[in-house]
Order: sequence, then structure tokens, then C-alpha cells
Amino acid sequence: MIGDMIADSLKLGVGTARKLIAGVSPSEFSQFARVDGRMIESNHPAWAYGHLSLYAPRIINELGGDSSSLQISDSWIELFSAKSKCVDDPEGKIYPSMDQIVAKFFDGYRLAEQALREASDEAFAGPNPNTAMQSRFSTLGSMHGFYAGGHLMLHMGQVSAWRRMMGLGPA
Repeated sequence: MIGDMIADSLKLGVGTARKLIAGVSPSEFSQFARVDGRMIESNHPAWAYGHLSLYAPRIINELGGDSSSLQISDSWIELFSAKSKCVDDPEGKIYPSMDQIVAKFFDGYRLAEQALREASDEAFAGPNPNTAMQSRFSTLGSMHGFYAGGHLMLHMGQVSAWRRMMGLGPA
């Protein structure tokens, strides 16, 4: 039951993510928005989707699943970790392609949703293994609730604002 609750939120966030990349071209995907000739340093979709793709394997692994098919490389972690800085990449030379990033994001969260729905309620009652976040989220369930809800939608909000700055309008 708990996994279904978290997975329902994840499903909504992933649906929002699909809507927000509609109409975004590969050449725009990794660019900072420019408004009236001024560059706005705000997370672009390449960074947001790439960053979020790091969390699906955590959900899967921490629930006892196998995320090896998602293949998160060290270079991917370097580009997209919470400690990384989103940079303007108008020539597409820094970040992987839009197709690669989007595939990793959606493939990962498809598997994460499945793992959440299959997990027992007891699995979510265990302690949060992320020691840096234990003071905020004491259980695995509360941590995954954040990963699949608030964290995902926080970054989708950034993409939504980016779309508007790019003149793409709301999704």
C-alpha cells in the first residue's frame, strides 16, 4: 500500500516530465534561456532530467531490486550530481544527447515505479540508508516519498519556468 502511494506521486511527476519536453528541440535542450538578449542561468532540461535520472536506480536498489540495466557511469554522475553545476551547452558538446538523457530518465522511473509497487510496506519502514538525509527523512519510505514526489516536481518546476523563458509556453 505504501509503495502504491509513492508510485502514484511518481507517475504524476513522470507524466508532467513528458508534457514538459513536448516541443523542446535537441538543440534547445541543453541551453540556458535567453530573454531580451540576456542569458538566464537556471537549470535547463538536460541537467534536470539527467540529474533526476540518478535517483531511480537508488529507489530500485534500496528496495532490493536490480538497476544494472540503467548503467549510471561515473561521467554521468559527475555531470548530474547534486554537487554539479548546470552549464550552458548551446553546441551540445558537454551533455549527452537529448535522446540519451530522456531515455535514461523514463526507463529509470518506469523501473522505479514497478519496484515501488512491488515492495512490501515493511520495506519502507526501514531506516534511510542515506546518512546525509537521515535527519530530514528517517525512513526509507519518507526518503523515497521525497525522491518520487517533491524532488522530482521541484526540478520539473525549473523546466516549466525554462520553457516559458524560451518562449515555448506552458506544457
